[in-house]
Amino acid sequence: MSFIKLLDCTLRDGGYINDWQFGYHTIRSIIKKLTDSQADYVEVGFLRDCEYDKDRSLYNNCEEIAPILPGKRGNTVFTAMALHNKYSVEKLEPYDGKTIDAVRVTFHDYDIDEGLTFVRRVMEKGYKVFCNPINIMGYSDEALLGLLKKVNNIHPYAFSIVDTFGSMMRADLVRIYSMVEHNLDREITIGLHLHENLALSYSLAQEFIAMKAAGRKSIIDASMLGMGRTPGNLCMELIMDYMNRTQGGGYDINPILDGIDDHIAALKQIEPWGYSMPYAISAKYNLHRNYAEFLIGKGRLRAKQINQILAGIADDKKTAYDEEYIEKLYRAYQDHEVDDSSLRDMLRTAMQGRKVLVLAPGGSLKRQQEKIDDFVAQESPFIFSANFVSHRYAADYTFCSNAMRYDDMVVERRDKNILVTSNLLDVCEEENVLNYAELSFDEKGNCDNCVIMLLKLLCQLGVPQVFVAGFDGYQEKGNNYISSYMASQHTKGMEENVKIRKYMEDVGKQISVVFLTDSLYNE
Repeated sequence: MSFIKLLDCTLRDGGYINDWQFGYHTIRSIIKKLTDSQADYVEVGFLRDCEYDKDRSLYNNCEEIAPILPGKRGNTVFTAMALHNKYSVEKLEPYDGKTIDAVRVTFHDYDIDEGLTFVRRVMEKGYKVFCNPINIMGYSDEALLGLLKKVNNIHPYAFSIVDTFGSMMRADLVRIYSMVEHNLDREITIGLHLHENLALSYSLAQEFIAMKAAGRKSIIDASMLGMGRTPGNLCMELIMDYMNRTQGGGYDINPILDGIDDHIAALKQIEPWGYSMPYAISAKYNLHRNYAEFLIGKGRLRAKQINQILAGIADDKKTAYDEEYIEKLYRAYQDHEVDDSSLRDMLRTAMQGRKVLVLAPGGSLKRQQEKIDDFVAQESPFIFSANFVSHRYAADYTFCSNAMRYDDMVVERRDKNILVTSNLLDVCEEENVLNYAELSFDEKGNCDNCVIMLLKLLCQLGVPQVFVAGFDGYQEKGNNYISSYMASQHTKGMEENVKIRKYMEDVGKQISVVFLTDSLYNE
């Protein structure tokens, strides 16, 4: 007998697609086909405080579930899911073996104790209970160990690794499974629930099967055709076939295929699910999917722009969706979005055939002045100064991304050769404006260091090599800036050095950076 079982969640997770309006006869047909396929577990829907409608897979109690279950169950175990704060457990009848046998309980990382109290109460009624903590990827190692200790104390039937936001990759699965395997009581079954944000659910399920410890009972969730809230779930028909071919499974896939043809394929035509770039982006940052849905709903953003906005979501806002917060981010982005294509074309033309020098305001501009003078005299480079006006070197353009530095800059430089980023539109009236998000955001998040942004711009403009002076790095002692007034505007230190080094490594893969002066970023 295989220690790995399969659980179908079509009628529960799939209900996010059609508001659980499957229809009474369809609900019964899907359950019958899953039973005929010899699915190990079938989740019939949600237990929820609701007005009962026989055409929806939402129920107040087991009495409402009973009519949809088949007369012959075979070896299939029936279950339902309950969110601890959306269902009054008093409504659940004591277990009698005639309807569902198990209840799956979900809770967040901020209401663990309330969720586990709910688990205990369901267990006291005689049901097998699954603990399904939402967004296990959001738990630190320490927090996960603390949760496992609490779970062991109440000893439910199963504990599930739930990748709520679809952000899990192989290394994450290996780490989390190892922690669960070595710290969860051996008698507790380990479950796995995956989503398709990164198009990895099928491969991760295979990895899970390969790494599972011998003797540990496990359950993998899936749904027919992967039906579930976009981008969907692991496909039941695929994982059944894999189990048959590699694990000696005895599943009959034909009833599943019939069910897809009869009921599920038509639903996908109406409200499609599956891999989608915005949801992949939300998974990359381990965000609640509603953020991506909100931005998609605006109907005017490209995937790149969605990426830039999602990258800026604060850590404490990632798990619990905050619509007011994402609306503010969206408005701020829109306010600062500009079309800088013609400005970029002009800069490409102006730099053509010339070496490019970037001057940062570090103290080495004075300490190693002769080296810079020689380079400028010999090469006559195209010069950018970053967030300051150079009095010694005539910069072709002064690049500014800092509002405080801009105030000083306009006093000292009255020509039009100032490039500003669009986050300064509220405080400046410059004509040469570059799109801020294009230069500050990437897959690692937000980096608003002026020199890094300027180097990114030069990369995007196709410059093959850039010479840099005055980009010294922050030191606790010594003169960090060419002018003492600049130091009062910064409290950054060694942590900033670490961050910038990482960005410089990435920049260095796209453009050759030659340091003319000493720099901590050139070590």
